[in-house]
Amino acid sequence: MFQRRAFLAAGASLASPALAQPALAQPAWPAERPMEVIVPFPAGGGVDVMTRLIMPIVAAQIPGLRHIVTNRSGAAGQIGLEASFNAAPDGYTLGATTLPAHNAIPMERPARFRAMDFTFLANIVEDANCFYVRADSPITSVADLIAAARARPGQMTYATTGVGSDDHLFMLAFEQLANVPPLVHVPFAGAAPLIPQLLGGHVELAAINVGDALQLKREGRLRILAQASAARWAEAADVPTFREVGLDILHGAARGIVGPPGLPAAITERLTQAFAVAMRDADFLREAQRQFMPLNPLVGAEYRAMAQRTEDQLRALWQRRPWRE
Repeated sequence: MFQRRAFLAAGASLASPALAQPALAQPAWPAERPMEVIVPFPAGGGVDVMTRLIMPIVAAQIPGLRHIVTNRSGAAGQIGLEASFNAAPDGYTLGATTLPAHNAIPMERPARFRAMDFTFLANIVEDANCFYVRADSPITSVADLIAAARARPGQMTYATTGVGSDDHLFMLAFEQLANVPPLVHVPFAGAAPLIPQLLGGHVELAAINVGDALQLKREGRLRILAQASAARWAEAADVPTFREVGLDILHGAARGIVGPPGLPAAITERLTQAFAVAMRDADFLREAQRQFMPLNPLVGAEYRAMAQRTEDQLRALWQRRPWRE
């Protein structure tokens, strides 16, 4: 009897350390491994630059958080969005995104993600659409563009960052309001590969965002015809709005960070708080201005509400004029 009791006592003493330290098997977030932040566009574009600028400041707000940024481009952002949507909701995968492309993709074609089921963390940038042309282009105004499009139906080429992108939808709005025949659409995988084609004269104009090529405008290599914002952005104060030239077009890209569906509330809260602090950081604000990033900081529910408004507007547009190509 004594030997049996001694054996049981010894067994209990051996088992107790494992029972007392369950955290050794499952390290608390975010200590286990680096977080991957997936950018669904090529390196060097607006979404990529935004992500690489904000994430180190976010990581600094959460002790132990390490991160890597990876580019998974293709299908106008669909490949990267699918990867972030279908990742495990454990806080180790986030995704950059841009509205309205985020919402448009599942409307126009089969996609392995549902736009409104992501965990919406933070919107960071809102950049108006515009038309860029080469500095030596004979098209020097929106009026010139309208005249050329009517004179050469089905011949003028324009570049965008993809079918269903904010750029593409912006052009559809322009064609309708300006009453011009459709231009020839040349989609690219992002702004970074698009701009050299515009500079090389391989396309006649680009429908992109103001911040995408502002430095080239300042260098005298490109010209902006008009910007689709409510007021002139201070960084492009010499460029008229579309409303100023007689077309009521407000359109742009809202760029932010999302998580997969079902991200735990505790992790979501820590991340949204970290983004809120990061977007007020003096170094971030200074660098964002240097990088020509017009900011519109929204976190959590406010960001999701913006996405829902975009979703509703696009569904109404899809019923009137499906944009599938």
